[in-house]
Amino acid sequence: MLHLRLITPPDKTDAVVGLIESTVGTTHLVVLKGAARTPAGDVVMCDVAREAGDELLNRLQRLDIEDCGSIAVENIDLSLSKRADKAEKDAPGEAADAVLWEQLTEATHEESTLSVTYLAFLTLATMIAACGVVLDNAILIVGAMAVGPEFGPLAGISTALVQRAPRLALRSLTALVVGFAVAMAVTVGFSHFMDAIDLFSREQLDAERPQTGFVYAPDWFSFIVAVLAGVAGTLSLTSSKSGALVGVAISVTTVPAAANAAVALSFGDMKQTWGSTEQLLLNLLGIVLAGTLTLLAQKWFWAHSRRRAGTPT
Repeated sequence: MLHLRLITPPDKTDAVVGLIESTVGTTHLVVLKGAARTPAGDVVMCDVAREAGDELLNRLQRLDIEDCGSIAVENIDLSLSKRADKAEKDAPGEAADAVLWEQLTEATHEESTLSVTYLAFLTLATMIAACGVVLDNAILIVGAMAVGPEFGPLAGISTALVQRAPRLALRSLTALVVGFAVAMAVTVGFSHFMDAIDLFSREQLDAERPQTGFVYAPDWFSFIVAVLAGVAGTLSLTSSKSGALVGVAISVTTVPAAANAAVALSFGDMKQTWGSTEQLLLNLLGIVLAGTLTLLAQKWFWAHSRRRAGTPT
């Protein structure tokens, strides 16, 4: 269940209440006349089944509530109410399949912000992966994959393409390109430093690396795994199952490929540099493509389910 808290101008309160009452899957309606101060107006609260949430939010936006008032949405972790149970039962579809597009856009917007913290995590992940590729240590590679925050901008690009939001697309693309550029540049310097103190060497980079050699050898399996991970990651975001994102993060060779490219560049090994760059681009493309197609499929499936249930889209 979701909890909605609205601030509405007095002249729109009746329309909002009527809209909520006519939406299948809503319950626990509360109206507080004149309770809001900034902005001034009435406070309207209700609970709505997740599968009916996107429809209700869209209809509220058509009333321009977000412009003249406020719309706040919270997840309800526990609701002991027979009315809530009935609302969930009456709402068409399943909660796990429902997509709250505004929530997804907001989440990907935050995750794709080019911030100091984002750059720090991506840079640290790339440096950890650099140690992993030089030492041929799979544990360090997995750790670096888990630390990397790059799935946020990738999901942001997919969401922007489906929602036709060019500003979100530009923001996500900027975070992705600048983030990897900074992380790889710092890792090149880190590699030179490690070489200077005899912890990295060209011999280690050129040696047989059965655990980590895949990071500069792109093939069809790399693309297939990236596509599968992109689907899993997108479903994880839309269904609020964030735990699955950890599995997605350690499934794709993005950060390790960037790290290997940086280390190889520092030693002048252009073969590994280009191979790793191809691996990186292949994985990024696979994730974005899979994420976009998954969101399009979910959008079509949910619209089809509503039409079958006779619910307006």
